[in-house]
Amino acid sequence: MAVAKKVKTLPKADIEAIFARFHEIEPEPKGELDYVNAFTLLVAVVLSAQATDAGVNKATKRLFELAPSPPAMVALGVEQITDLIKTIGLYRGKARNVFALSQMLIDLHGGEVPEDREALEALPGVGRKTANVVLNIWFKQPTIAVDTHLFRVGNRTGMAPGANPLAVEQTLLKVIPQPYMLHAHHWLILHGRYVCKARKPECWRCAIAEWCRFEPKTPLPKGV
Repeated sequence: MAVAKKVKTLPKADIEAIFARFHEIEPEPKGELDYVNAFTLLVAVVLSAQATDAGVNKATKRLFELAPSPPAMVALGVEQITDLIKTIGLYRGKARNVFALSQMLIDLHGGEVPEDREALEALPGVGRKTANVVLNIWFKQPTIAVDTHLFRVGNRTGMAPGANPLAVEQTLLKVIPQPYMLHAHHWLILHGRYVCKARKPECWRCAIAEWCRFEPKTPLPKGV
């Protein structure tokens, strides 16, 4: 994850204005992964590493029909899981992790997804980012899951300059106004995915450009 150009940190008032604008545009932002319960959400997030949400959704449609629970996933076995998700990058390792975490959920947690960061991160294939997504979306905890999009937005805007994802996460937890914490990571990830793009941010249509520290702003393309 490349470190963005260092910018001056935004003042508190500007950060509050940014989230007020996000809330005005989309009061209830949603993630783009398909799931039917806490377990399938966990599996979808594990599978989404270095893969697009659309690609994961295509692969998990049949997988979740056959195995919406840890016992059903274990019953499928590694070979069938592998075959069902083979369109996703790194599918062999991910299949082994999905099988192993399913077995661990049965053995240690009665087949339920734990509402605990340490327990989640002890599962195969689950790191801090994945745990944060599950805690936020399913358990409604005000966590921040820093992926490449959110890392970029945090640095570019000046909202949370940081050399690594954990630094960005810790800063965001301090500076985001409490009323916006629950939805903050969705707003930022979606903004990075569709507007503040890696190679060429679309500043001309950015809803928060007036507060953003990124320079030079990308102008409106000719002919648009």
